[in-house]
Amino acid sequence: MAWQRWVFFLFLMLRGMLLPQVFAENDTLTQSQQLSLNQTLVSAGKIFELGFFNPSNSSKLYLGIWFKNIPGKRIVWVANREDPLSASDSAAILKIGIDGNLRIVDGNQNTVWSTNVSVQSNNTIAVLTDKGEFIFKDTVSGTSLWDGFNYPCDTLLSGMVIGYSSRTGVKLVLSSWKAEDDPSPGNFIAGLSVEMPPQGFTWTNDSRPYSRGGPWDGGNFIGVPDDEKGYASGINIVSNKQQESAFLSLNTVNDLHVKIMVLKPSGILQMMQWEGELNAWKVRWEAPDNPCDVYGTCGPYGVCDKNKSPMCNCLRGFEPKSTEEWSRGNWTGGCVRRTKLVCEISTTSGIAPKGSKNDKFLQLSEMKLPDRYTYLYDYGAQNCKEWCLNNCSCAAYAYPDGINCMVWTAQLMDVQKFSYDGADLFVRLAYSELDEDKRKAKLIIGFTTVSSILVLGIFGCIFYRWKASQRGNRINRVKDLIPADTTTDNLWEEQVLRKDSSELLHVDFAKLEIATENFSEINMIGAGGFGPVYKGKLENGQVIAVKRLSSYSGQGIKEFKNEILLISKLQHRNLVRILAYCVYGKEKLLVYEYMANGSLDTLLFDPSKSHQLSWPKRFNMIHGIARGLLYLHRDSSLRVIHRDLKASNVLLDDDMTPKISDFGLARTFQVTQELNTQRIVGTFGYMSPEYAMGGLFSEKSDVYSFGVLVLEIVSGRKNRGFYDHDRHSNLLSYAWQLLTESKALDLMDKTLSGSFSPLTVVRCIQIGLLCVQDNAADRPSMSSVVLMLSSSDMDLPQPKQPTFVFQRLLYSDIQSQSGNAQSVNDISISVAEGR
Repeated sequence: MAWQRWVFFLFLMLRGMLLPQVFAENDTLTQSQQLSLNQTLVSAGKIFELGFFNPSNSSKLYLGIWFKNIPGKRIVWVANREDPLSASDSAAILKIGIDGNLRIVDGNQNTVWSTNVSVQSNNTIAVLTDKGEFIFKDTVSGTSLWDGFNYPCDTLLSGMVIGYSSRTGVKLVLSSWKAEDDPSPGNFIAGLSVEMPPQGFTWTNDSRPYSRGGPWDGGNFIGVPDDEKGYASGINIVSNKQQESAFLSLNTVNDLHVKIMVLKPSGILQMMQWEGELNAWKVRWEAPDNPCDVYGTCGPYGVCDKNKSPMCNCLRGFEPKSTEEWSRGNWTGGCVRRTKLVCEISTTSGIAPKGSKNDKFLQLSEMKLPDRYTYLYDYGAQNCKEWCLNNCSCAAYAYPDGINCMVWTAQLMDVQKFSYDGADLFVRLAYSELDEDKRKAKLIIGFTTVSSILVLGIFGCIFYRWKASQRGNRINRVKDLIPADTTTDNLWEEQVLRKDSSELLHVDFAKLEIATENFSEINMIGAGGFGPVYKGKLENGQVIAVKRLSSYSGQGIKEFKNEILLISKLQHRNLVRILAYCVYGKEKLLVYEYMANGSLDTLLFDPSKSHQLSWPKRFNMIHGIARGLLYLHRDSSLRVIHRDLKASNVLLDDDMTPKISDFGLARTFQVTQELNTQRIVGTFGYMSPEYAMGGLFSEKSDVYSFGVLVLEIVSGRKNRGFYDHDRHSNLLSYAWQLLTESKALDLMDKTLSGSFSPLTVVRCIQIGLLCVQDNAADRPSMSSVVLMLSSSDMDLPQPKQPTFVFQRLLYSDIQSQSGNAQSVNDISISVAEGR
């Protein structure tokens, strides 16, 4: 049957000649080939892959590039992001057309995307390189006709650049996706400002500034604290003043690590690095990182300090433009000068008042320099100062290393105070604002007054101690645990504490010193938001925990009083019990029962310890925390909203019984009552949408925090800072996606072993998602949650998709010009970070 074999061979030859070639793994597309849905191009070193993809929850089809050997299919470039195909179009292809251009063609042979360049010959090919660059070139001349790197999407790869050239009109920026599963252009772009030195910026798509990194000093954006090298940890900028150009690229000195820069749909710009050992992407830095990083939070001449409450204050010599707005936490109007400059008076009246002195400069250190500067690159430090002093419109100057003279003739906008690593800013003020004689006189008077008070206080203390020793210690009222005593702060104690907490013990400060070995660092077991916590041992052998407010800090006084008055009246096995308090001068301390296993977060988020938390223990913790909250919301006499429920505020006793702690931020309420505050406190990642954005809180705010905590207990991962490649910005959206795909068990902590009920795990995840629904009305009450946890036969409703991400909503209203739109700066946010 030799003739049959020859016929078959001839058929194969004709088929190869008449039909487009179907190729194996290859990095090049030629005119004789086409790329269909089930085919990909792979770069020569097998680093990148190009092909069609369909995002989750999307009916659209795109052509994109992703890492070949990194799990999760992180998309780094998309060709047709504005012109997607239908996901049902199985006949879509990528090919080189008869005009030599690269085209995406749908099943009806309609071109939906094309390189659309002038081609001199039909000898063209498309190549995917190991840099992730998709190049379309002429094989005859070797000329590159089109380059995908010239059309960045949301990701910056090594070898790619963003920036501008004013002479050629080129401007390359990153453009966010519209959503985590929608590659179409979103609401934010990121790039370099067209000025010298250039600044790193993120703008809204209507060109409003959203976040600013400050000017480039040759190695860093000086508007970013250099904690882990900030922006300079992985980037480089090449600028040319003569060519009026500046381009930013990733630092490729160390090619051992895969680094990318990503602009998220929420407007957050992240530098990410692939950690092969952890099999995950690590976020090295991100901006904005806190409310002060959002552009213009405190308005003109305002300065933002994330470590203060309120975080916005006027620069010295300035006062709020609107005291009413400022008191309500709306700082966008900024501040105005309190005393006119001499030159301003001269300009207005033609002559300065007799005896008036020239303006002076106030030096402010560790500052994020303002926006809208003028760069005098050839001026020395003294000339820079004189230039500013001789120009009445000049409000400030700076002379940072690597940049030199910068002056500000416009309003000082987007100023921030850093705790370290900022630059010196010299603000121009009227002489009277900096009168040295007055300042010295005030210092002398103040020093004399303080010294006198200290001397009197010392003598008073000595006399008090002597009298106390004569009387002897009073007998302890509860189990002879801690003897009570009076303090040097009798007025505050008598008027506030003894009136409302007569059942709570007062303890002598000296006894706590002995119990904690003079508050030795060896005995420090944690650090709360307002001070450290120490382990102590009383004379009778009982072990205690002592929370000590900083002696010289004004922070936490309200929280200290609040916790004493509230927790002393709350008794439940899932609440930490307070034993006593101490007020001694500026010292304010709380004494608690000691929790041997510390806080939940120290075990849950530590891979080396999380295995100690078996599933039965975790489920009991979820149930115990729920019962504790139910007691606060419904069963206690006070009806309490905790407002700061998180893993670090859940303590574990010897038996791993969970106990809710830290009631400094708690508030009492009436049933069904919704409260409002201008002082928003809490922890990002646990705040409900209505509280973070509008200051509205109710018992449903605690329900939201509980839901986040449930998902963290199940997964062993934090909500804030959780990233699952390019699909999810937080743990909540990831959990919801897994639940809808019937893969909920994939959320479970990988360190868990032993027996567990899959139905119980999935049920806990579903309950957690019901608690974190965006609308407070959709969330169950804690009484319903406890019932859901206790009744395995009870049918649960399907949770709605959680869409709230703090950074996204923080600026979502900025796109509205006026009217009912609320600016991000209308909200006062004080952040208590995880402890």
